[in-house]
Amino acid sequence: MKVLVTGSNGFIAKNLIQFLAEKSDVEVLTFNRASTLIELENAVLTADWIVHLAGVNRPLNEQEFIEGNVSLTENIANILKQAAKKTPIILSSSIQAERDNAYGQSKLGGEQALLELHKQQGNPIYICRLANVFGKWSCPNYNSAVATFCFNTANDLPIQINDENAVIRLVYVDDVIESFWNLIQGELQVEQLFTIEPEYQITVGELAKTLQGFKQSRETLITDRVGTGLTRALYSTYLSFLTPAQFDYSVPKYGDQRGVFVEMLKTPDAGQFSYFTAHPGITRGGHYHHSKTEKFLVIKGKALFKFKHVITEEFYELETSGDEPRIVETVPGWTHDITNIGDEEMVVMLWANEIFDRNKPDTYAMPLTH
Repeated sequence: MKVLVTGSNGFIAKNLIQFLAEKSDVEVLTFNRASTLIELENAVLTADWIVHLAGVNRPLNEQEFIEGNVSLTENIANILKQAAKKTPIILSSSIQAERDNAYGQSKLGGEQALLELHKQQGNPIYICRLANVFGKWSCPNYNSAVATFCFNTANDLPIQINDENAVIRLVYVDDVIESFWNLIQGELQVEQLFTIEPEYQITVGELAKTLQGFKQSRETLITDRVGTGLTRALYSTYLSFLTPAQFDYSVPKYGDQRGVFVEMLKTPDAGQFSYFTAHPGITRGGHYHHSKTEKFLVIKGKALFKFKHVITEEFYELETSGDEPRIVETVPGWTHDITNIGDEEMVVMLWANEIFDRNKPDTYAMPLTH
């Protein structure tokens, strides 16, 4: 399959082209401002599908809206008409097409050019009215407020907010690409005029606050719920604006004669991750918790875990090592410790179900005797 992507140097196009490059049975054809009209004609006549992403968002004058959003679309339609070629087309339009402004009217003009093509010779036309698209490789001060806010936050630049309660409608670039691909594959059925799902909404003030939280997480170690939905997409986008020199950061390290303890990551409501080391013969722990629980994973060395019920004095012990991926879980009401019984340094990963609170540590010393 040959897919023509217009506006190939743009933000959405870069993501789409990279996605298509991962498909062994797809050849990508491209058109951008540096291309000639002859190259456009050859590509249009060769393509099995056209994804028309070329457009103008922020021109020097309103005439550029017409040239970028209407004239090019008309050229594509005319090439297909003259060749009587019924190539299907996906057009990236905008929710602004519903509004009476120069940009919106130019996007509407591009839609009408393709609708006329469909009316005259039946080309399948799919017009996607996009909300504000955000994601990696977007340009600050051009593509969306998300791109600008991410860039400024990552680079310690001020963010200008006129109305923090203003609501922004957003769609994530990965969702856009997936929808386009599913449409090409015939796995998505849409109307001639369609939108991308899911669509997110967030206020300008909340957006700025969220991004600032991402930045501060390197100091507090507390990360937001970045695994799903809008927060996941915003976090991915924010990170894409970091320079290589910003890829790493330091975390706290506490050391004594026993070894070191290093905190890695904390969450608002799902605990924290750490690791610690212990020299041969060293015992760590010797305490119990009323509610706190922990999971230990020895990743290097050999460990002896001991447990003793604080009331019944029931005793239990077990051994594990870095050679076996085995989780050892502490249980409230049992005092416990861990001893390095090997000949090398022991390294242990640790998850606790709550962030350590020095004012209420829920940790009570009770050395184990047996």
